[in-house]
Amino acid sequence: MSENASGLLAGKVVLLVGASAGIGADAASVFAEEGASLMLTARSEDALATLTEKLTSAGHDVAYTTGDVSVAADVAGFVDATVERFGRLDGAFNNAGINQQGRLDEVSEEDFDRVMAINVKGTWLCLREEIRALGENGGSIVNTSSIGGIRGATGLGAYQASKAAVIGLTRTAAHDFGPLGVRVNAIAPGPTDSPMLRAWQENDPAAVERRVSAVPLRKAGTGAEVANAAAWLLSDRAGHINGVVMPVDGGLTA
Repeated sequence: MSENASGLLAGKVVLLVGASAGIGADAASVFAEEGASLMLTARSEDALATLTEKLTSAGHDVAYTTGDVSVAADVAGFVDATVERFGRLDGAFNNAGINQQGRLDEVSEEDFDRVMAINVKGTWLCLREEIRALGENGGSIVNTSSIGGIRGATGLGAYQASKAAVIGLTRTAAHDFGPLGVRVNAIAPGPTDSPMLRAWQENDPAAVERRVSAVPLRKAGTGAEVANAAAWLLSDRAGHINGVVMPVDGGLTA
């Protein structure tokens, strides 16, 4: 068990999918500080190994495994690895995702399919396997959507469509699995300081500036701020919250 025995996630075993960078890596630090025992997963082993070493050196109970969320066998594998390592699963943060810039008429079929495979199919595969592992003990799952799944904007059509689909999966799962004692919610980050935002800024700085300047708090969020929201939803403090899509956007969708 991680050394913080009084945090929001103390005593919880949490699977963190998409943990190698950005919001996922920040979530690993936040969840560990909140007392969770963590299984980290992503495609990049080097990044996971470095992050795991950092957290275990600080006294936290963290392991990692690699996998691609769009591959069913990989998803089953990292859920099984969590149960084998920690003995059970209490919660999961499904955060793996990719972006694709371009108007809907500019996105290639190959790029559209890849966004859907990671962001939508990957979320579905994770939900399916996590429910199997949570079993009769129940638990909590948080999916990463986006404010792009709530409102439209030009230039991110495939990404926004995928994140709207994540909201649909989340709400359906809340109904499907609520009777099993499993809560399923989503967070919807707005502009967040991350590798994804910085890559977008390099390609179209004016577009990013417009979005950040429209945030009532007049700043992009941080990965830790997004992770703190996810940690609360995973915790017992949110025990009657189910099927919610929580914006973490500085008021942009207000």
